[in-house]
Amino acid sequence: MIEKRDFYINGQWVAPSQPNDFQVIDPSTEEPCAVISLGGQTDTDAAVAAAKAALPGWMATPVEERIALVEKLADVYKTRGEDLAQAMSTEMGAPIDMSRTQQVGAGIWHLKNFIRAAKAFPFERPLGDHAPNDRIIHEAVGVAALITPWNWPMNQITLKVGAAAIAGCTMVLKPSEQSPLNAMIFAETMDEAGFPPGVFNLVNGDGAGVGSQLSGHPDVDMVSFTGSTRAGTAISKNAADTLKKVHLELGGKGANVVFDDADEKAVKRGVLHMMNNTGQSCNAPSRMLVQRGIYDKAVETAAEVANMVSVGNALEEGRHIGPVVNEVQWSKIQDLIQKGIDEGARLVAGGTGRPEGFNKGYYVKPTVFADANNRMTIAREEIFGPVLTMIPFDTEEEAVEIANDTPYGLTNYVQTQDPARANRMARQLRSGMVEMNGQSRAAGSPFGGMKQSGNGREGGTWGLEDFLEVKAVGGWAAE
Repeated sequence: MIEKRDFYINGQWVAPSQPNDFQVIDPSTEEPCAVISLGGQTDTDAAVAAAKAALPGWMATPVEERIALVEKLADVYKTRGEDLAQAMSTEMGAPIDMSRTQQVGAGIWHLKNFIRAAKAFPFERPLGDHAPNDRIIHEAVGVAALITPWNWPMNQITLKVGAAAIAGCTMVLKPSEQSPLNAMIFAETMDEAGFPPGVFNLVNGDGAGVGSQLSGHPDVDMVSFTGSTRAGTAISKNAADTLKKVHLELGGKGANVVFDDADEKAVKRGVLHMMNNTGQSCNAPSRMLVQRGIYDKAVETAAEVANMVSVGNALEEGRHIGPVVNEVQWSKIQDLIQKGIDEGARLVAGGTGRPEGFNKGYYVKPTVFADANNRMTIAREEIFGPVLTMIPFDTEEEAVEIANDTPYGLTNYVQTQDPARANRMARQLRSGMVEMNGQSRAAGSPFGGMKQSGNGREGGTWGLEDFLEVKAVGGWAAE
């Protein structure tokens, strides 16, 4: 078990103000794998004060130098890839091969995309030909509180830290207490890259403690949060008194609309996408809407694919899914699977309980429900586990109606070989992202949703803009 680690504040590792230990549990074994300290108000205040003190100097640092430091960060990050992979597999259950490629890979992907976007970004530009003496300046929002989840740790940390650093913001990161070890390794990479003291700070804590302290702190100018819609609502309310900027990337209940002209791999692809990361992705295609003419065959295929998905210990190499993150999530998923059965959906793969051969660890059977409708709980709630809900439809109009009939609006998916239909669907689906025929979004594409899936956009140019204020200057004095 890893011994207790401290906080990174003002360029150094510091002990917590008072003892408040928290055991990090390995979900593959249900055994403690580390002990961390949860911060208190004194620790939060110290981190915010360090960020506030560092802000004027960091904002005044030429953007070229800030970009160069993020480039150095990317280089250092690569050298810690295996450490990060091992940490994430141990603390949140991503299988080690997937952790090395997808979990660690997401971090370097985002850092590189921010560097590319920043080099072309107009941090200062003329208003227009009609106003030659007016300028538009993009400057840092200020002190940013970054609150990140356990399911894609490096993905979310780099999406926030990379953009904030280039924008000129100083930061306090509060990672999930369920998966803090990777964040502390990341803090070491920030230190090695040479960021000035106070620009980046890390305090471990839970949402009710450090999370609430940051979102309501008068010296925090912005909160960037990724997590549940419930927590996002609470953060918004807590931040309202100080009118700080709040960026939210929340839950989803994505529809994967499979038309009768979809390619032959569409259903298999959709099932495997749903099961990736053990279903613990806000943009998972958790509702598969299938046109009636191919529905029965699609259900048969989905069941076969789910039954072929193997489950195993996160630290074992190979192609399998790992456990879900903790007992609370495991129990919630079990309850929702049972709810699907009770409400009349047809269980065609998986079900309640652990997979065969497991009597310990938070493992869930890859599960598929057929013959569901959009009123059922399993079609309404974000399950956040390897559970797919299949719903038949007849017409394109009905598919759009079902897909949009959700409080969420993060990602929808469309499988069709008809370009005109694809374009119609892209325009009619109410979500921040739409992906077609298994093609994911390109480098620098914005990530984010609408409705109860949140606001703001992460990644590339849009990610930079979220950490920038727009300042209009009239009567510019040319230097």
